Amino acid sequence: MPAVADAPETPAFANLGLAPEIVSTLDELGITAPFPIQAMTIADALAGRDVCGKAKTGSGKTLAFGLPVIQLTTTARKRRPHALILVPTRELANQVADELTPFAAARGLWLTAIYGGASIVNQVRALHAGVDIVIATPGRLNDLIERKEMSVASVSMVVLDEADQMADMGFLPQVRQILDRIEGEHQTLLFSATLDGSIGELSARYQHDPVTHEVASPTTSVETLDQRFIGVDRMEKLPVAAEVCSAARRSIVFVRTKHGADRLALQLSRYGVAAAPIHGGLNQNKRERTLARFASGDTPVLVATNVAARGIHVDGVDTVLHFDIPEDAKTYLHRSGRTARAGSEGLVVTLVAPDEAREVRAFQKDAGINLAIVPMKPGDERLRDLASFEPGPMPEAPAAKEHTPRAAGDQRRPFAGGRGNGRRPFRPREVSPAEGGSRRHNRAPRPAGR
Repeated sequence: MPAVADAPETPAFANLGLAPEIVSTLDELGITAPFPIQAMTIADALAGRDVCGKAKTGSGKTLAFGLPVIQLTTTARKRRPHALILVPTRELANQVADELTPFAAARGLWLTAIYGGASIVNQVRALHAGVDIVIATPGRLNDLIERKEMSVASVSMVVLDEADQMADMGFLPQVRQILDRIEGEHQTLLFSATLDGSIGELSARYQHDPVTHEVASPTTSVETLDQRFIGVDRMEKLPVAAEVCSAARRSIVFVRTKHGADRLALQLSRYGVAAAPIHGGLNQNKRERTLARFASGDTPVLVATNVAARGIHVDGVDTVLHFDIPEDAKTYLHRSGRTARAGSEGLVVTLVAPDEAREVRAFQKDAGINLAIVPMKPGDERLRDLASFEPGPMPEAPAAKEHTPRAAGDQRRPFAGGRGNGRRPFRPREVSPAEGGSRRHNRAPRPAGR
């Protein structure tokens, strides 16, 4: 049975077996107490055990696996790193590298982020200079291995971060290809929001007697989320979205397409809301600049597609707005997880057009949510503080009309449409092939002269 984090007593970082220089760096960064997933997994990882950690995005997983990796990794030969951290997106690779750099420096280690969309020449130079820890996306890493620019044969510690997202994005075959190249015994840490299905198979194949830790959660949604479903006409979605974003300090707005992201960011800007799009159609430098401006607060609103959102791990996002409703409950929860990270509070707002209400009710049911869709118009005072009113539960669907049995002996047929007086269905006259008709369509011949 997996261990579940609900104990009131949380040990300090110093009591988890971390090296003094790592604890000192944590203190310098103002990180004083571990989050539950960190308190549960760090000691086991430092003891050399394989670990499965189940926790949501924003729960502190990076330090949970990163601190043991840094403490247990030794200086490596050029192009043969000793530790490997696999992540699903280029943005996450950069963010993991940024978060772990101070701790690596404290231990005299070198790390680098490797991902597609950036200069492969610079990445090769870093590997040739000597790197101890590599944080990489599977595609670019496999490319470098095939080019003989890097080897994973000497890796003694491997981390699979956001493994469920890698599965969703179709990266598991590439992940297996990388893991199969590692020679000798090695320690594997796997972190994911789910541990079943293909993730369970991954663990069974590549982990040895893993200890599993799970952060307690009554549902898959983040407990600190404040959720609102706002009913609006389609033509009023834009002004309502502008009001919601204007009332927030930092927001992520979700749409379904790249074109939709570009268009909505421009439209919000015309409403006086500083917004920028982020999606897979932008080059890597543009995406990094956009994320940096969003993280710094220079651009308070980010308009994102689902795929791009997988790499957005920015603390301090207080509002997530679903401008285009999500396809299903899983997408809703993943999008919504961009706020209420690391224990902070967050607001999630879904704009629902009249023809979208049925879809919203369906994914609400799957996500374990029961909140009413509250109609609002642009200028509604409640839009300024959506967390201030209680929406109440979703009203029950009206009961189906009771069917009245037909009286005995009633031989009437229901009206089947077509021409006629409404009392009996229209049936076309049978026309034989000899008369020029068609057996297939039973059409009458066209009059001569047409």
